[in-house]
Amino acid sequence: MPLRLTTYYRGKDIPNLPGKNIFHSKELFLMYEATPGYTPILIVASKEDKPIAKLLATTRRSTHLLPLGFTKRCDVYGVGEYLDEQVDKEAIFSEMLEHLSNDALREAFLIEFRNLENPMFAYKYFRSNHYFAVNWMRVRNSLHSLKYVEERFSSSRIRQIRKGLKNGAEVHEAHSIEEIQAVSHMMSRIYSSRIRRYFPGFEFFKNMDTRIIEHRFGKIFVVKYKEKVIGGAVCVFSEGTAYLWFSGGMRKTYAPQYPGVLSVWMALKDAHQNGYQHLEFIDVGLPFRKHGYRNFVLQFGGKQSSTRRWFRLRWNFLNNILIKISI
Repeated sequence: MPLRLTTYYRGKDIPNLPGKNIFHSKELFLMYEATPGYTPILIVASKEDKPIAKLLATTRRSTHLLPLGFTKRCDVYGVGEYLDEQVDKEAIFSEMLEHLSNDALREAFLIEFRNLENPMFAYKYFRSNHYFAVNWMRVRNSLHSLKYVEERFSSSRIRQIRKGLKNGAEVHEAHSIEEIQAVSHMMSRIYSSRIRRYFPGFEFFKNMDTRIIEHRFGKIFVVKYKEKVIGGAVCVFSEGTAYLWFSGGMRKTYAPQYPGVLSVWMALKDAHQNGYQHLEFIDVGLPFRKHGYRNFVLQFGGKQSSTRRWFRLRWNFLNNILIKISI
């Protein structure tokens, strides 16, 4: 029986689907759908009316002052989730990829596939669909073999954690929407363009609280000093791995409290205590340029490795030029 693809644009139409990958889940779709500026798309592949794969993408507005044709982009984390280990994953992905590309590029000027577990997965299908590759870096902390999460931290990191706590900083999971709002506003003010040029608004985190955190698929941590939020970290959990989506701290104003260090430490500590095998940092930059955030997180004992991201522009003549450059 041929493969059937069903595309969902509204959360209320999505049936309950199996799966454990948060980046391709109905819960994340509903979070995006409720957030202004985001338009999610869920593609479900089925055989004999049985779902065997799904792929979630979201189109969002850019915050930059760009011409009208450059105001939207489509992001995909990973290459989908496959619900039957016996299927040909790359063949199914190729059909979902072609379908998504035709759909998303009607609105978006760019599609980006990021955080690939296997950078060689479906290489020929990305190429045949006019995608070009950019080498990227990945940092992941292994937690499964540690008795204490601090075992692989640099000595300076351990001193900074002790000093920050001694100097009055407190770290805990966010307990209220007010704390989540404070974290959101704090990070939006101090978030460095060297980490990521885009930072979502408060509605994103508010909907994350109701759609993701309430189902224990994520957590937001806050660093406080004298009742003021000075740092924070946002994590999501999927298939035995914790992902640090955002983190930051007011390191200049509150240097003795080390809020950025404490936020990452708490994310790692919580992941270790809850049995996650790894913690991965969502975005640590390109390999051919210095990246302050990557250097910062490597002092927590993680290992860096090379991966790639795949991109496709709306205009094929540009894609073809960039494909030749990236070969």
